[in-house]
Amino acid sequence: MQKRKREDAEEGMEIVWQTPANPPEPQDYIFRNGRRHVRPYYFEFISHVKNRWVGKTIVDLFAEEFKGRPYDYYVTAVKCGRIQVDGEIVPVSYIVKSSQKISHFLHRHEPPVMALGVSVLQKEPDVLTICKPASVPVHPCGQYRKNTVVGILQAEHGLAPLFPVHRLDRLVSGLLILARNASKADLFRQQIEAGLVKKQYIAKVVGEFPEDEQIVDANVDYNPREGRSTAEVRDTSSDTPAKGKTACTKFTRISTNGTHSIVLCEPITGRSHQIRVHLQYTGHPIANDMLYLSEHITDRSAGGMSADRAAVKSHHSIKSSFYDKCLDEYEENSGDEFSIDPMCTNCPNLVPRGYDALEEGLWLHCFRYSGPGWTYECPYPDWASSIS
Repeated sequence: MQKRKREDAEEGMEIVWQTPANPPEPQDYIFRNGRRHVRPYYFEFISHVKNRWVGKTIVDLFAEEFKGRPYDYYVTAVKCGRIQVDGEIVPVSYIVKSSQKISHFLHRHEPPVMALGVSVLQKEPDVLTICKPASVPVHPCGQYRKNTVVGILQAEHGLAPLFPVHRLDRLVSGLLILARNASKADLFRQQIEAGLVKKQYIAKVVGEFPEDEQIVDANVDYNPREGRSTAEVRDTSSDTPAKGKTACTKFTRISTNGTHSIVLCEPITGRSHQIRVHLQYTGHPIANDMLYLSEHITDRSAGGMSADRAAVKSHHSIKSSFYDKCLDEYEENSGDEFSIDPMCTNCPNLVPRGYDALEEGLWLHCFRYSGPGWTYECPYPDWASSIS
């Protein structure tokens, strides 16, 4: 009975597939409890058969390579055409061949971000500057597509195309420069690569930062598996070079109350998490940076601490009762803010599985970029004015 109800619900659903060509729109966003969510939507994920996949059945391929969903889900997805090969529906016993295109049509749930507006600071014919809210990624990446600076600017301000000139980590706030054409973007990048651009950030750190200027010249070794960096200094008594990439940051104290300090941070190079790990190296990490407040951090690749590397828990024990639960929610809530998909492993929740909903922005803010004949600035955040 439940199986028949599920099939009826799927047949009755009007599914509109989206691709990257579908621009975000204002109605795509839902605001709840201080968070900006994206209304779930259907999206085609495309991959091409790799050598190690050749000879596997389509179901076994997905079950072994994409472990975030139960085996039963992949069987059903192939049968109903949500997984296709070269645009065709295939049987569950189908053996994949080299270079074939595999499409997986999903009900996509994006992680929420903080419900802060993306304020436009300056709008010039070929340059746009904005104040990026913390927690919002700059451009589509990972689980994010519409909940990005570029997506929000297109949806709420009609601004497209845009070419980010530099990057800010997702949890960092502040000045972001976007070129409005490719030639202007190339000019900015040439200036950055030539070392002609000066970057300035402020951070709220632990303790009373030294009054004298501090220069940290320590390699930054980024571990993508753990999602964090370490500062590495060469041992002068050994011929072994330090790990990672050369990195240098200049720090100057702006103010302190003895418990916390506001520090001006001027990175000379641009490495992953450079300011964060160099501040930790000085003994004054960013005061709310849980990743660098301690040198002994649990490996995030195993825990799913944030949306960037939300490791979805194993669902192999979930059987048809899971889908029956989704179907019941679908019947009860189909008129709510979004439609429940009875095959979706995130529904009936709006937030995707594995996401830490309590995540906040870092006390790290980009406030000025300057180059040959130009300077752009962004106002200080509230947390920077609390220390005098």
